[in-house]
Amino acid sequence: MDRQNLTLMTDLYELTMMQGYFKNKAQNTTVIFDAFYRNNPCGGGYAISAGLEQVIQYIKELRFEAEDIEYLGSLGIFQQDFLEYLRDFRFSGDIYAIPEGSVMFPREPVIKVVAPIMEAQLVETAILNIINHQSLIATKAARVCYAAKGDGIMEFGLRRAQGPDAGTYGARAAMIGGCIGTSNVLCGQLFDVPVKGTHAHSWIMSFPDEYTAFKTYADMYPNACILLVDTYDTLKSGVPNAIRVFTEMREAGIPLTFYGIRLDSGDLAYLSKKARKMLDEAGFPDAVISASNDLDEYLIDSLKAQGAQITSWGVGTNLITSKDNPSFGGVYKLAAIQGPDGKFIPKIKLSENTEKVTNPGDKKIYRIYEKESGKIKADLICLADEVYDENEDMLLFDPSEPWKKTKLKAGTYTLRPLMVQVFKGGECCYTSPKVMDIRAYCQQEMATLWEETKRLVNPQKVYVDLSAKLYDIKIELLQRMGDN
Repeated sequence: MDRQNLTLMTDLYELTMMQGYFKNKAQNTTVIFDAFYRNNPCGGGYAISAGLEQVIQYIKELRFEAEDIEYLGSLGIFQQDFLEYLRDFRFSGDIYAIPEGSVMFPREPVIKVVAPIMEAQLVETAILNIINHQSLIATKAARVCYAAKGDGIMEFGLRRAQGPDAGTYGARAAMIGGCIGTSNVLCGQLFDVPVKGTHAHSWIMSFPDEYTAFKTYADMYPNACILLVDTYDTLKSGVPNAIRVFTEMREAGIPLTFYGIRLDSGDLAYLSKKARKMLDEAGFPDAVISASNDLDEYLIDSLKAQGAQITSWGVGTNLITSKDNPSFGGVYKLAAIQGPDGKFIPKIKLSENTEKVTNPGDKKIYRIYEKESGKIKADLICLADEVYDENEDMLLFDPSEPWKKTKLKAGTYTLRPLMVQVFKGGECCYTSPKVMDIRAYCQQEMATLWEETKRLVNPQKVYVDLSAKLYDIKIELLQRMGDN
């Protein structure tokens, strides 16, 4: 899974279009494609970028092996000269991207591809497949972690994920979004992230009684002793037997460094409060109470509001599948074509659906922060050659309702270019950080969001504005297309 040639992981029409451009070489001009999304997942106020490392690996290994060409030839739709061309195919373009772990918003380019159209077209499917999936799960994880208000979230949805790739790369994305560990051992090996877990109900059931099962487990793992207490009766059997084991450990001089119980069924708020009282009265106020059982951000938020005494949460199915919002909706659209003079000619896609009208041209993104608070004020999509000065006033306007304007006074805001270059002339010029470093960066990014934007229901949206120059180009193209 960590090393594989994904060249044929593409839609057939990418290859048929490639052959068309190959046969009509004048059409194989350099273009710009933008990958972006239109709506935040889960009705939220933001998304988290993830998957760039796998996109980079895909581009690096993009080549047609002999068996690939043989298979394509067997389809009977590709001509021999085109198949011969594919033997030496390599990506030769430039790629820019929003770094992994970044907070991002609708309609701004997550990835920008600048390459001959044959190459730019081929990579569309894989880029969207990778970025859509991991960004979705990273965003879901960030929401779940926000609901937990600082409690640890462990990802353990592998057995419910849609296959090994989704389980493993989804766990990677969940770590980026803020989880403290995953049950997925392969993810731990591939990406050097913490792996965590306890035991199953079957462990308890395989012993003559619950106490013996707990005692045996504690003897084996005294420094990570979280006991599952709901196999038979949580309050009458499970918690008392756990307390008995913890007492024996303490009397034997075994340090209780990380210990506690896990609840996996029943009324988690009620059971956790009762269990907390029992543990405290027995002299174990620092015992962890962890919980699982079909959790998501909404249930965790509700349990917190009910005063549940849970400080560690295991989230599986609803996180690894983003069950309530199972697709990210990223798209990949042509934004510009290079003219004979080397300059890019903006292109626009029209639609009766306003949100599907694209932003044309060669673009970049500035993130605008309020200087006093460090919080995000807005994002500005502008032309690639536009430059702004923080020492000058800045006028922002809503591109959908341009009469709505905001003037930022000089010295009250700061600017940061959001995208980085990852490929130049087909060569990778970017080193992906380790996953745990991306996670730390994501925590910093989350801190730049206002609480109103992070709330789970009806969040305040962050404005994504267009520069005046880009807006004028877009309106001109809309009018020109409308006249036609």
